[in-house]
Amino acid sequence: MTSQVSSPAEQADEAVVGEQRKPAAGEKDVRRLDRVIIRFAGDSGDGMQLTGDRFTSETASFGNDLSTLPNFPAEIRAPAGTLPGVSSFQLHFADHDILTPGDAPNVLVAMNPAALKANIGDVPRGAEVIVNTDEFTKRAMQKVGYETSPLEDGSLDGFQVHPVPLTTLTVEALKEFDLSRKDAGRSKNMFALGLLSWMYHRPTEGTERFLKTKFAKKPDIAAANIAAFRAGWNFGETTEDFAVSYEVAPAAKAFPTGTYRNISGNLALSYGLIAASRQADLPLYLGSYPITPASDILHELSKHKNFGVRTFQAEDEIAGIGAALGAAFGGSLAVTTTSGPGVALKSETIGLAVSLELPLLIVDIQRGGPSTGLPTKTEQADLLQAMYGRNGEAPVPVVAPRTPADCFDAALEAARIAVTYRTPVFLLSDGYLANGSEPWRIPEVDQLPDLRVQFASGTNHTLDDGTEVFWPFKRDPGTLARPWAIPGTPGLEHRIGGIEKQDGTGNISYDPANHDFMVRTRQAKVDGIDVPDLEVDDADGDAGLLVLGWGSTYGPITAAVRRLRAAGQSVAQAHLRHLNPFPRNLGEVLKRYDKVVIPEMNLGQLATLIRAKYLVDAVSYNQVNGMPFKAEQLATAFKEAIDG
Repeated sequence: MTSQVSSPAEQADEAVVGEQRKPAAGEKDVRRLDRVIIRFAGDSGDGMQLTGDRFTSETASFGNDLSTLPNFPAEIRAPAGTLPGVSSFQLHFADHDILTPGDAPNVLVAMNPAALKANIGDVPRGAEVIVNTDEFTKRAMQKVGYETSPLEDGSLDGFQVHPVPLTTLTVEALKEFDLSRKDAGRSKNMFALGLLSWMYHRPTEGTERFLKTKFAKKPDIAAANIAAFRAGWNFGETTEDFAVSYEVAPAAKAFPTGTYRNISGNLALSYGLIAASRQADLPLYLGSYPITPASDILHELSKHKNFGVRTFQAEDEIAGIGAALGAAFGGSLAVTTTSGPGVALKSETIGLAVSLELPLLIVDIQRGGPSTGLPTKTEQADLLQAMYGRNGEAPVPVVAPRTPADCFDAALEAARIAVTYRTPVFLLSDGYLANGSEPWRIPEVDQLPDLRVQFASGTNHTLDDGTEVFWPFKRDPGTLARPWAIPGTPGLEHRIGGIEKQDGTGNISYDPANHDFMVRTRQAKVDGIDVPDLEVDDADGDAGLLVLGWGSTYGPITAAVRRLRAAGQSVAQAHLRHLNPFPRNLGEVLKRYDKVVIPEMNLGQLATLIRAKYLVDAVSYNQVNGMPFKAEQLATAFKEAIDG
């Protein structure tokens, strides 16, 4: 993704209307916008995630920049028509570089009263609201606390409301199919998708191909969904209620030349792990137990046996990481995927990996906690757990991606550190990145890093009597990494286990001085990892405020900084990928600025680390409501920090 000065459209949530194309005879008005934010909302069984995903795919193929925010209940099937059961999908697309799913929707599609009530508070006055009037029955409205119909009591007068009987229209469009009214009504999401595709001039061929493929074994269902989709398009074209359609031009100038595809964070991370295994010339092994929101990685990697990927769905979290660590001992690029609760269960084996000094990737897709917490909502509250959540001194490098597409590069970087320094590595993504999506430029293979390693092949130490032996803990003087010895290699037999080892020989040792040396050496190995210096975006070079972030806060922070700069404010920004060890120039960077603000989706965990290590009075700005920051929210906070 490119990073460039924002257009005026990015300074506010409204889509900016540009030139209005003069319609031909009999054609409706077409208005050109530079950006739009759409939110689909309905029951968790209404297909809102599928609808949003299809609209996103067509938008990506059209060439717009985009960012998405899926939001759904933790329950597999929450009670129909209730507020806890509302599922939504927000998409922000534009003709220029954007960074977030947007603060507030310009268009809300509400499939029932619960969807309307749960989301209308986020919709600005003047925005368009499309409601499925068929679902606004007395019983459905009472279920969510509407004493009178919001479609009739004037409470929606500030919005451009489009009442559409989506269910009735869908059933009518499918009357030629041998479907019950209930079964036909299930295609109302495709009718809504067709209507929105007409409103915003989205391509349709890809969705029709998708439906034919998805329901290849049920051609009648495929035909019915395609008919509903086309009926929605035709309804937009013919009804008088929608007098205007909109165009958002492709974002050709925002992207460097290359081949692009739409990608979610978990998919990008999966591809990054596969690429890392190929670049390291090692088989990829995943030992995992399903847990939201990390399960998609297991699902995806299980499809790629042709690339030498082996996946093991274990009976629990402990077995998953135990199998992965065994695979690392056997010479694989080993991965275990989980979320915060699973990290707690894996902690002893992570400590074992630290002691054994074997490469292992621990992928933590963070979610709201504590305990089971908010399984489908996002949070950044596992940082201190990743840093310190083990018994004893057990240092582990920590890497965090900043956007969905960046999950690919972060996976490569985590693998580089693991195999080079022979250490477990934490990769901290989160639910926002995992489920969100954006365009991704597919890299050329020759642009990927060379991650190949040399396994131990013979003796590496000479005893005083001249005997040649293999010492499993004789270290590389540059990286402090120990040899990676594949079990079964003649002459490389050595002890393995969690009890402290003697330096060099790897024999069991209870010697106090040796333990002190080994603890300090393992720490020095992590401290000495080669990471790039922190880059600072300080356009004028005279900013008094530095905004420091990590992980998925990158998008909202950057959007907020752009707004302030467009308003004449001077703000510096830096974003951390490496959280352990920190970049070597971080302390020097922090001391340049009068004020440092650290926005986090936790109660100030990075701020705690920064204050402790660098004695900088960093101000924590935090949020733990299960949702990502909004750009306007952060812009206001940064402005207050500047004004001081």
